[in-house]
Amino acid sequence: MKKVYSSLAAVVLMLSLLVPSIAAVETDQATELELSQTVFSMTEARTVEITADLGEGVDLTNIQFQFGGKPLSEWKTWTSGTNYDGAPFITVVEGPAFVEGTTEIKATLEFGLPYGTGDLSNRTIRTQYQQFIGDYELAMIDSASGAKAAATVEWNVYDEFKVYDELKPAIDEIFEAAEADEENDRYLEYQKVGETSQGRDIHFVILARDEEAVDTYLNETLPTALDDPESLIEKLESGSMEDYQVPIWFNNIHPDEVEGVDVQVELLEKFALEEEITFKNTDGTTEVAETLDVDDVLDDAIFLYMFTSNPDGRAANTRANGEGFDLNRDNAYQTQLETQQVNEVVAQWTPLSFIDFHGYVEGFLIEPATPPHNPNFEYDLLIGNMMEQAHALGNAGIANSNLTSYFIAKEGYGSGWDDMTPAYTAMYGMLHGALGHTIEVPTLSQDSYNALVGSGLGAAKYVHDNKDELYKEQLEIFKRGVNGEDNRAVDEHLVNAKGESIGRIRDGNENFFPDYYVIPADSKTQKNVLEAYNMAEYLIRNGVEVEKTTKPTAIDGVTYPKGTFIVPMHQAKRGLANAMLYKGDDVSDWDAMYDPIVVNFSDLRGFDLVEVREEGLFDGKTKEVSEVVIPTSNIQGNPPKQILENSTNDAVRVVNALLAEGKKVEVLTESIGKAEAGDYVVATNDLRPYADDYYFEAQSFGNGKNAAVEVLEQPRVAATGSAQLNFSLRQLGFELVDPANADVIVSDTNTFNAQQVSGKTYVGIGAPALKAVSESGLLPGFAIGNTGARHEGLVKATVAENLLTAGYEQQENLYVTTGSWISSVPEGAEVLASFQDSDDFYIAGWWPQHEKARGQTMAITVDNSETTYTLFANDLAFRAHTEHSYRLLANSIYDAVRVQVPVETSKGKKQ
Repeated sequence: MKKVYSSLAAVVLMLSLLVPSIAAVETDQATELELSQTVFSMTEARTVEITADLGEGVDLTNIQFQFGGKPLSEWKTWTSGTNYDGAPFITVVEGPAFVEGTTEIKATLEFGLPYGTGDLSNRTIRTQYQQFIGDYELAMIDSASGAKAAATVEWNVYDEFKVYDELKPAIDEIFEAAEADEENDRYLEYQKVGETSQGRDIHFVILARDEEAVDTYLNETLPTALDDPESLIEKLESGSMEDYQVPIWFNNIHPDEVEGVDVQVELLEKFALEEEITFKNTDGTTEVAETLDVDDVLDDAIFLYMFTSNPDGRAANTRANGEGFDLNRDNAYQTQLETQQVNEVVAQWTPLSFIDFHGYVEGFLIEPATPPHNPNFEYDLLIGNMMEQAHALGNAGIANSNLTSYFIAKEGYGSGWDDMTPAYTAMYGMLHGALGHTIEVPTLSQDSYNALVGSGLGAAKYVHDNKDELYKEQLEIFKRGVNGEDNRAVDEHLVNAKGESIGRIRDGNENFFPDYYVIPADSKTQKNVLEAYNMAEYLIRNGVEVEKTTKPTAIDGVTYPKGTFIVPMHQAKRGLANAMLYKGDDVSDWDAMYDPIVVNFSDLRGFDLVEVREEGLFDGKTKEVSEVVIPTSNIQGNPPKQILENSTNDAVRVVNALLAEGKKVEVLTESIGKAEAGDYVVATNDLRPYADDYYFEAQSFGNGKNAAVEVLEQPRVAATGSAQLNFSLRQLGFELVDPANADVIVSDTNTFNAQQVSGKTYVGIGAPALKAVSESGLLPGFAIGNTGARHEGLVKATVAENLLTAGYEQQENLYVTTGSWISSVPEGAEVLASFQDSDDFYIAGWWPQHEKARGQTMAITVDNSETTYTLFANDLAFRAHTEHSYRLLANSIYDAVRVQVPVETSKGKKQ
């Protein structure tokens, strides 16, 4: 909803955020002001001719001009931070003067650039400009008589910019226009595909020739493509597959890269309402006019518009969502509601062309990306068409804007703009067989908006002109999956940092892909049943076929019971499944990587996974799973007490819920029977209400006598650092408080206040936090080693027996994101974990010089003066994906609030 301003306090912009919106101006008592235009832009300087009749006898020296109730001289240019103290940017460039022979007064005003530039991509500016958007009163005033002429004008970032609340009305307006046109029989469907954590709708629109085209694609064409792609390839080759459509997906995930949202509204409007779309194009040398017959295009394509998958970010004009996550790093992990909901829709549609609109980098960048490439892509089948489509996007982009060139990342970067991680939106699309492109415009401006409109039209034309060839290549990707084919044509595209072809790393196997992944689902063969079920649900949500065994099956001497999850890898989307389940690759030879690459759900989420290389092993022994229901928890009998095993994150959530209710929770400090030190002891009647809503493993503990236990108090926890750490702690059920009121301070940043941590437990995670402790001098003998803050890797670790490591095995695979280790251990410290001292300790990731960490200390705990320091070089809460390490975090927190209690003998006497 646009705001209307009659005045604006002459204070810095950020202060204006703190005051209520100013009421709409009443202009009915003023003479009408005639304007040559009524829309002004923060990214384009514009002049306006204004004319008004203020009556007889006006002295021109008394004429004043106001905008939003303020003299023009008070509208000053931004200089830095939140300072608006530069030269005025609204000026009178001509007049005032009388129109010859009349009492009318005319003048020309120039609305310049409030930020001194037509590019608002500066991150500081991006957090400020949005509050200036709105309707304002522009007035000419005779200061002597008080006579006034006024009109309402619009001030926007660029003409088409829409705040989040304007997005759905704009969509509705297009639908209404299409419905009002009796000759327009195109199919338009709006879907709310989900809600954000703050409750905003995620808008999605389908545009097709007719409803039958949508139904045929979703219910016939796509299922056949995934199950029997070879049959469709044969039809294409014989020319018998004539009337079919393929999906083109337009996307935005960084909503403060604003053009990507607004461009989709214009593209929807053009393809929904116009008969022909004329635009400019170029072959790199000659500019030509292109005309798209929209009905012809819709014979070939279904348009899908994901205006933004981050509505909270659009509302706040931020890159991150409401939880503080960059969703363009969450497409693989899917820890956030938005990526879970949106990517389920991507999987349902399996688009052919996937265009993700972004900004802002130097130059006009279009993917394909640099190597190293993810080995789970059928890259040889993607790259040719992706390069051609990239040129189509770039040529149309520069032809329809003042941008003069574009470059393709694969050709323009040596390294550092890779597609190794499937975390990016376009890379995630490529795992579905899509031609996935991230497009980065160079500026936040009208010009970049125009370029992206051109790119969207270029994509439509490219698919329209080449549909059969493009679809055949996507079907070939699916065919390889269904047939279990590991085609060596991929290998030449998979290179090391020297440019040498290394191909897929097969570790001596004939096929890079296994025949099956087995995910045990019972507590006897699976260390974390909860995460096993979560993984199965994830795969199904993302379009991967999952089955369950119908009878016990033996593998390498272990019998897995009926109900074990099976991921058959002879399926169309085996690349997506493998990208999430394989161990990963070591790409540490590269000098730069854009972002962490380790996905490996099994190790980072903490469940057992078995790779099977025996074709047909499960033939006739499984049934397909269409829905996953997390099992309920089993509480044995009705004894006074239960052992709540420290084996799942749900167990921690239950403990926190019980403590919040004032219920008694104890921790075993010594193993007894089948119960292990670090397990929780709770009353059966207290635990029972949680059995249906949480998955945990419990066992009868009788009356619990003779057990060495300590009582937990409810911890008061403060988080200093990333929003992701804050999110992870809240996921576990910890209620967060200010550091001054906390028992425990958890940090993954270099913010360290010695006075603040005194008398408390400080849990430091990663190089920034550990370095801050080292440099404070408060912990003599403590030092860290570090190779680089962005180095990451999955490593083999040796875990010590300690209550802080309860629930973990002696050998674990753990994750490091800040390239660090503990090089010097303080006197009296207990080592909790170490990097394994072996040649193969490093498993996957990008960590140049990782060999320096071999055999080094990973985590310690030590009491010093009044403070307990528990310090981890490994990451316990990275982007909420390292859930296997969450219980290390919980154990460290509970360590601060365990209270010793006397042990009773069998006769009930205190010892």
